[in-house]
Amino acid sequence: MTKHALTNRAAPATASGPSAGIGGRAWLRAGVAVAAVGWGANQFAPLLLLYRSELGLSAATVQATFGLYAIGLVPGLLLGGPVSDRYGRRRLMLPALFVSVLASLLLIAGGSQEELLFAGRLVSGIASGAAFSSGTVWIKELSLAGSTREANPGPRRATITMTTGFAVGPLVAGLLAQWAPSPMTVAYLPHLALALLSIPLVWRAPETCGGSREGSVWRQVRVPAVREPRFRNVVAPLAPWVFGSASVALAYLPGLVKDRVGGNALVFGAVVTALTGFAGILVQPLARRMDDPRRPRLIASSMAIVVAGLLVSAAAAETLQPVLVVLAALVLGAGYGCCQVCGLLEVQRMAGPKDLAGLTAVYQALSYIGFAAPFILAALQGSIRASVLLCCAAGLALLTLAYVTLRAARGRGPAAAAAGAPAAGATAVEAAAVGATAVEATAVTSVPVTGAPVGSAPVAPQPEDTPA
Repeated sequence: MTKHALTNRAAPATASGPSAGIGGRAWLRAGVAVAAVGWGANQFAPLLLLYRSELGLSAATVQATFGLYAIGLVPGLLLGGPVSDRYGRRRLMLPALFVSVLASLLLIAGGSQEELLFAGRLVSGIASGAAFSSGTVWIKELSLAGSTREANPGPRRATITMTTGFAVGPLVAGLLAQWAPSPMTVAYLPHLALALLSIPLVWRAPETCGGSREGSVWRQVRVPAVREPRFRNVVAPLAPWVFGSASVALAYLPGLVKDRVGGNALVFGAVVTALTGFAGILVQPLARRMDDPRRPRLIASSMAIVVAGLLVSAAAAETLQPVLVVLAALVLGAGYGCCQVCGLLEVQRMAGPKDLAGLTAVYQALSYIGFAAPFILAALQGSIRASVLLCCAAGLALLTLAYVTLRAARGRGPAAAAAGAPAAGATAVEAAAVGATAVEATAVTSVPVTGAPVGSAPVAPQPEDTPA
C-alpha cells in the first residue's frame, strides 16, 4: 500500500481505544483464531477429486460445492464489520469459531450424504466472512496497542496468520486424504483441533472495541462510494478476476490431469493449492512497488499476468501435462496476488474515511464472483474442450485488460488526488484538503486466496513489512 500516515501510532486503534495494559503478544490469541478459520476455509480444495471418485459426483456438482463457500462468505463480509463495531470483536469471533467447527462436522458427515457437503461449504463461508471481517481488525488493534514501534506491525501479522491457515490447511488435508485411513474424516480433524484450541484463547484475548449502538447496522452497510465512476469502470470489472484466476488453479486444473498423476492425485491437488497461494503472497510486495497512481501500470500488468496464466492453463488442458498445471498455478497465483493488491489500492484511494471499510467489503464481495469460474468451466466441458474454454477465458481477460486500462488512463485524476497530488489548477485550499484526506484515510488489508478480511477499520499492508 502507499505509505503515509495510515499506521502512525498517534492514530487511535478504535473509536473507544484499546486497553493500555495490552501485552505485546496479545495479538497471537486472535491470530491463531484467524489462522484456524482460514485453515477450515481452504482445507476442502484438495479433496475435490476424492469426493468425485467416492461419491460419484459430477465435476460440475463438485465445483458447485466449492463455489457455495463464496455464497456464504459475501454476507458475512458485508455484515461482519458493522456487527463487530457494534458489539465488539470477541462477540463475533467466538461464534465464528463455533460455526467453523460446525462446518467441518458437516463436511465429515457429507462423506456419505452430499446434501451435508453442500451445507458444510455454505456454513464454512459464513464463518470465514464473520471471522475475517472482525479478526484481522482485532489483530491490527491488538498489535497497535502492544507495539513499542512507531509503525503498526498488525498488517503483516494479520496477513501471515491468515496465509498460514490458507496454505497449510489444504496441504495437510491433502496429505492425510492421500495416506491416512478414513480420509474423508481424518482430513478434517486437524482443523477441528485447531479451532477448539482457539476458543479459550479468544475468550481470554483483550477486547479492543467497546461497541457502538449509534445508528443501525443497515445504515453502516450502505456505501455511497460504489457510485464513483472509477469504481464502476475499473475496480468492478477487475474484481472477479482476483479469485477467478486463483479458483481455476485451485479447483479446476488438477482434475484435468488426475489420470496422469495416478494414485498421487490428492497430493498433487494439495501441492497445486499451496503453490497458488504462496505465489499470490510472494508477488504482492513487487506489485506494490509497481503501483503508480498517475499511470495504470499495475492494472495492466495484473490482467496481463492473468491472461498469461489462462493461456498456460489452456496448454495444460490440451497436453494434459502435470508440469504445465503447476506452471499455470504459479502464474495464476501471481495474477491473483497482483489483482488483489491493485484492487485494494484503488479502493483505498477513492474511498473517504467513512467509506473505506464498506467499499472494501463491496470490492471483496465482487471478487468472490470469480469462484463461479470452475463451475462454469466444468458445466461447459461436456460440449466444449477444456483448452478451448480456457482460451475463451483468456480472451475475456484480454478484453477486460483493454477496457480497465483505457478507463483508468482516462480517469486517473481521482487516483492521483488520493495519492496526494492535487488536480491541475487546484487552489491552495483544495490542495490542502487533498492532503488532509490522505492523512485521515483508514487502512485496507489484502486477502490471500480464499479469504477476504473486511472490517470497520481494515488494516493496510505496508510495502516494507508484509508479504501479502
